[in-house]
Amino acid sequence: MHSWTDTLRFAFQPVVNLRTGAVTALETLARPETGDVLAEARRDPELDGRLTVLALRAAAHKETLLPLHLNVFAATLADLGGLTPLHDAVRAAGRLPWEVTLDIVPPYTHVPQRALLEAVASLREQGFRISADGIGDGDVPLRLLTDLSPDLVKLDASLLARPAAVRAMRTLCEELGALVAVEGVETELQCAAALAAGAQLAQGELFAPPARIPAADVYVPPLAPGAVTAPRSGPSVREFVRPAAVLPLTASAGQVRALLTGSPDVSGVLLADPFGRPVRSVHRSRFLLSMSGRYGHALYADRPAFKLGDAPRTVGVDATAWEVLDVVAVGGRDRTSDDVAVLDGHGRCVGVVRLADLVRALAESRVEEAAGLNPLTRLPGSDTIVGEVARRISAGRAFALSWLDIDHFKQVNDGAGFAAGDELIRAVGSALQRAVAGHARVGHIGGDDFLVLADEEALDPLVAAVLDASWTAGGRSVTLSLATVVCGPGSVSDHHQAAAQLAPLKKAAKELNGASWVLGRAGFPGHEVRRGGPGPAPAQAGYATAEPRW
Repeated sequence: MHSWTDTLRFAFQPVVNLRTGAVTALETLARPETGDVLAEARRDPELDGRLTVLALRAAAHKETLLPLHLNVFAATLADLGGLTPLHDAVRAAGRLPWEVTLDIVPPYTHVPQRALLEAVASLREQGFRISADGIGDGDVPLRLLTDLSPDLVKLDASLLARPAAVRAMRTLCEELGALVAVEGVETELQCAAALAAGAQLAQGELFAPPARIPAADVYVPPLAPGAVTAPRSGPSVREFVRPAAVLPLTASAGQVRALLTGSPDVSGVLLADPFGRPVRSVHRSRFLLSMSGRYGHALYADRPAFKLGDAPRTVGVDATAWEVLDVVAVGGRDRTSDDVAVLDGHGRCVGVVRLADLVRALAESRVEEAAGLNPLTRLPGSDTIVGEVARRISAGRAFALSWLDIDHFKQVNDGAGFAAGDELIRAVGSALQRAVAGHARVGHIGGDDFLVLADEEALDPLVAAVLDASWTAGGRSVTLSLATVVCGPGSVSDHHQAAAQLAPLKKAAKELNGASWVLGRAGFPGHEVRRGGPGPAPAQAGYATAEPRW
C-alpha cells in the first residue's frame, strides 16, 4: 500500500540578500507529485507537523551550511503547542535550532491567538527563529504581527505596487528588530522597487526558481546608482549578513579542515557553544597554513580546533557598517580579513559580514554622496532632503522644513563681487551645519538658497545662529530670510505638498524688513511672524521672489 510520502518531493528556493547578492538561506517547499497533501495538512495539524520534519530532513541531505526556512501553518502551532519532533530532528540532522527559521503561514482567521503566541514563545526558547509569511496577501492582524515580534517579515510581491505600504512595514520592522523580505519577485523592476522601499531580502523566479537541487548561483540585478540611500550613520550591518559556517566548540581540527576544503567559498568557521554563541573564530588561510606545515596534520587533525582559533570579532545585529569597521580596526593587521560575527540579543550568531562587502558599499555610498554635493559649500542638494522627508512621512513623524536665503543677493554680487558672494554663501552654510549638527539635515539647493529639515524643537538654535548673527559682504550689512512649515503626522502626503505649503511662507518672509522668520503649520491657515519688521521690504532693482522648485 502506497503512502502519501511516496509521491512527496521537496524543492529548494534561495533567499537572497539584495545588497550583497549572496544566498542567505534556503526555503524548503513541499511538492507532491499527486494529490493535494498541502490542503490536507492545512486541516490536519499532525500531518502538517510531519511535513515540517520531512522538509528539514530533505534539506539536511542537500545542504549543511546555509540556514533553512521551513513552512508551518499558524493553526498547526496553535493546536500542537509547538513542534517537539522538529527539535529532535534538527539535532539528529547535525544542525542547531537557531539555524532554522519557521515561516508561519496564513490563514490566521479562527486561530487562537494566545495559543499561537505561547507556541511561538516555546519555539524561541528552543532557539528557532520566527518569520511571518504572506504579509500583504494573507489575513494576519496587525496587532498579532507586532505581538509575534518576528525575526523576519515576508511580504507578497503584490505590495510593491503600493510602495508606501512597504515603507511603512519597513518602519514597523525596524521597531520590532525584524528584517523585510519580498516573496515572488519575478522582474528586475520588482527587484528595484523592493530595494527602493527598503527590503533587505527577496526570493522569486528572478533570482532562482525552486529546484530539486539547491541553486549554486543566483541572478541579482546590479544595483543602480542611488538605488539604496544610506543613512548618515552608515548602512545597517543587517544588509550585509552572510550565512556563517558554524561547528560545535568540540569540533576537531580535522572536521574544520574537511568543511573548508569542501566549501571553497567559506572564508572562516565559527566554533559555537550549544546555545549558538560563538566562542572561537577559525580563519581559513591561517588555519590551512598551520595544517599544511610540516607535521601540521599529524599534530592537529585529532585535536580540538579551538586551539587554532582566535577570539571572535563580533557586533550586534543593530550595528552600522561603520561600527563594524571600528571592530576590524582593533587588533593586529593579520586579522583585518577575518569575518565579523553578527549576534542577536541573546548573543547567538545570525551570520557574518565580510570586510570586502562593507568597503565596497561604503565606497559606493560616498561616491554617490560626493556626486550630489554642492561644490561651493560641500553640502548635499535637494535629493537628500527629499529622501529624508519621504522617510519621515512614511514613518508618521512630525518635521519642520525650512527655506533660508540671503536677501537681495544679486546686489551683493553686483556691489561686492562674486568672490565675496561665494564667501558669504560658504559662511552661511557653515553656520547652518554647526547650529544643527546631529539634529537636522542641511541642503544647499543652489545659489543662495538652503533647505533645513529638523524637529521643531531644533529651530531655536538654528535661528540664533543665522538670524541673530551679523552678516556682511564687502563691507555691506546683509540680512537673511527664513520660512518654516511644521508638518504634523498625516498633514502632507509627500515632499511636493510640503514644498507647496512652504512657498507662500517664503514669500511672506521676503516681504518683511530686516532679518525675518515666518512659521506656518501644514493644514492650518495663516502664519506667525517671529522675526522681521512690519511693512514691505524696500523695492530693489534686480530683486525677484523665488518659489520653491525642489
